[in-house]
Amino acid sequence: MTRAGAALHDMGVAELGRALAVGQFSSLELTQHLLARVAAFEHLGAFLACDPAVSLSAAREADARRARGEATPLCGVPIAHKDIFVTRELPSTAGSKMLRDYASPFDAGVVERLSAAGMVTLGKLNCDEFAMGSANENSAYGPVKNPWDLQRVPGGSSGGSAAAVAARLVPAATGTDTGGSIRQPASFSGVTGIKPTYGVCSRYGMIAFASSLDQAGPLARTAEDCALLLSTMSGFDARDSTSAERAPQDFHAQMLMRREGTTGERPLHGLRIGLPREFFPQALAADVEGVVHAALVEMEKLGATLVDVSLPRTELSIPVYYIIAPAEASSNLSRFDGVKFGHRAAQYTDLQSMYQRTRAEGFGAEVKRRIMIGTYVLSHGYYDAYYLQAQKLRRMIADDFQACFKACDLIAGPVAPTVAWKIGAQDDDPVKAYLADIFTLPASLAGLPGMSLPAGLGDADMPVGLQLIGNYFDEGRLLQAAHAFQQATDHHLRAPTAALSA
Repeated sequence: MTRAGAALHDMGVAELGRALAVGQFSSLELTQHLLARVAAFEHLGAFLACDPAVSLSAAREADARRARGEATPLCGVPIAHKDIFVTRELPSTAGSKMLRDYASPFDAGVVERLSAAGMVTLGKLNCDEFAMGSANENSAYGPVKNPWDLQRVPGGSSGGSAAAVAARLVPAATGTDTGGSIRQPASFSGVTGIKPTYGVCSRYGMIAFASSLDQAGPLARTAEDCALLLSTMSGFDARDSTSAERAPQDFHAQMLMRREGTTGERPLHGLRIGLPREFFPQALAADVEGVVHAALVEMEKLGATLVDVSLPRTELSIPVYYIIAPAEASSNLSRFDGVKFGHRAAQYTDLQSMYQRTRAEGFGAEVKRRIMIGTYVLSHGYYDAYYLQAQKLRRMIADDFQACFKACDLIAGPVAPTVAWKIGAQDDDPVKAYLADIFTLPASLAGLPGMSLPAGLGDADMPVGLQLIGNYFDEGRLLQAAHAFQQATDHHLRAPTAALSA
């Protein structure tokens, strides 16, 4: 049931689906309301593109499908897409000047599936350029502001997605997670986000950053919303060579399935949650540690057992990631040379100068930095010393997780060492932002599913997320635990006053 008296923009995906099913309002009415809200909160910088005509047309079609009895649970529910997914009817820039005028002839696989389910696209969302960043300050079109404090970052690279959901501009958004770019902005912005196992969601039509790491996932208000979205987004796609050949999964049904021996008051009875000592270092901010500890106490009340485990190579995940990801970026971004598509310099003398001027003009500072690092570690004389060694350590990091899962079912800890920082606070030292990924990088390198759920407020009343990590293809158990936690707490229902009172 929907909450009594809840405004349309306060309702989540599951609530909206149920309300639309009983005719409480139409998709057209809902879409018009949210489009007006998007326009009113343009100062957040969350949206890069919006075409009301396209959205309203999709809403009318969704209403017609319901009238014909052809609706899915998501039919008529609005969504917005991170601008790393290409779309036919809206621009696809990846947050870069390089693709400012690019028009895609097709939709990304994830966009296709959600549209086929009847979801209404409200627009494209701001992101760090080519998904490279931890704060959404690297976009060529300006930073995104955190709705909880307009002077702070929303997290990155899916900052536009997290901010739009947190500010109640849209009930859900797509994001991508390469090294934590769904979980970290979800934590900083007080929303729920899940990165599934690598290969669960199609990468077809996702503008590539690091091909062995990039994975799509949803950001929404609740675990239930994420389960509904992930059920539709996921599935094998023959157009993506990295897509996992698995039968379609109903993650919503898996989330609602009662564990054997559990009761209403102890829905997590028998669940073993591992706490890696490396996720609770002395450098962890006291406010973050306090919120995470309180969330774990709640998990215990719900029946879970906390188990001490170790991920000894956690610190090595930072140098490993920042060798492998830039190396893959160096290769992937070589296609942006001004020849076939994207930006081309207006003035050049020969082919070489065209390449140089095009890339100098089109790419931002962070993208250039990572391309240079990647090219260096792949160059003759350094490939064996850096890239191959990083790949060996990546395998060891994955093995560490498997050792942990012998003693536990899920792993828990903080998402980031601190709450969101002020915009511009780390401009003079990009490495500080890299270090903020220490708790999200290990699961990404191992290809494991992970999620962030709101756990409370830290310093300056900024959101803190609890991270849960599961074993391969164990999204159902992750969502079960998250749903049980959210049924017992109200952190996910809190809304940011900075944006909502603007």
